[in-house]
Amino acid sequence: MFYTTEKSNRVRCGLCRFNCLISDGARGICAVRENHSGILYSLVYGKIIAEHIDPIEKKPLFHVMPGSTTYSIATSGCNFHCRHCQNHSISQVNSNNPIHGIERAPEEIVATALKNNCRSISYTYTEPTIFYEFAYDTAHLASQAGLANIFVTNGYISKAALTEIAPCLDAANIDLKGFNEEFYRNIVSARLPEVLDSILEYRKLDIWIEITTLIIPGLNDSDKDLQDIASFIASNLGKETPWHVSQFYPTYQLNNYPRTPISTLQRAVDFGRAAGLLYVYEGNIPGEGGESSRCPSCSEMLIERYGYKILSNNISNGSCPNCGLKIVGIGL
Repeated sequence: MFYTTEKSNRVRCGLCRFNCLISDGARGICAVRENHSGILYSLVYGKIIAEHIDPIEKKPLFHVMPGSTTYSIATSGCNFHCRHCQNHSISQVNSNNPIHGIERAPEEIVATALKNNCRSISYTYTEPTIFYEFAYDTAHLASQAGLANIFVTNGYISKAALTEIAPCLDAANIDLKGFNEEFYRNIVSARLPEVLDSILEYRKLDIWIEITTLIIPGLNDSDKDLQDIASFIASNLGKETPWHVSQFYPTYQLNNYPRTPISTLQRAVDFGRAAGLLYVYEGNIPGEGGESSRCPSCSEMLIERYGYKILSNNISNGSCPNCGLKIVGIGL
């Protein structure tokens, strides 16, 4: 889906914002879409490399059906090449790490999710955009079966592709990895403005979104970066949009960078609240208290969390039990 054939059997892929021009016999940046004589083929349709039953809080989504489980799937490949990718062994396709996976049909994914009492299917671990056709077919069947569909994404999908799947896409957690172009170019191999435009498209299409920023010491943790992210969310997405700030652990090509200090996460939370954000969460540090949801009006404990586990859920009919404030989200 989403390509045009040009001269000399080249194709222009319109699935994501890289808009790759692919020569005959070659692949796009994601390395999983290949041009055969002017026809662009997905090489990963139904080739599932990871499938798990996860708590929805792991995505992380804190305002979507709290305490439920989601059936998570992925194929090989990604259109980003993040130097800190924790799933690089399945996201980065190359000669040393070729495409592989177990054949699954969309019907099987939906049936397995229902059998395991999951309330949703999450397209995650790698970038769902690059296995769009399989996600698209699965999402339609899932919606018909009463399951929600969730993207955990880098936010680089094209407007046309997002618009096409939007009627079946209920929620997304979108990575806003930083807020300066140099970081996106050097660490992610992408462009910040394209991510921001994509995030705004999600909002326009009325898909529930939560934003995640993995904070890496010395790279995207300046006061300006954090303040700019918080301001962008508050001004463009709404102050009720949850922002998850997560602790970085040394990995992949950034093993020489230290773990994010808790004080940095707390600084990001402070900036978020100063910008007016109502729900800012600390990730990857269970027990610090930054994972729980409190009423932004009266500070009543709404959902107490420890890691991905919910210790108590006091929301009553979607509202604060103390002051009655309506709490935003899906299935609260």
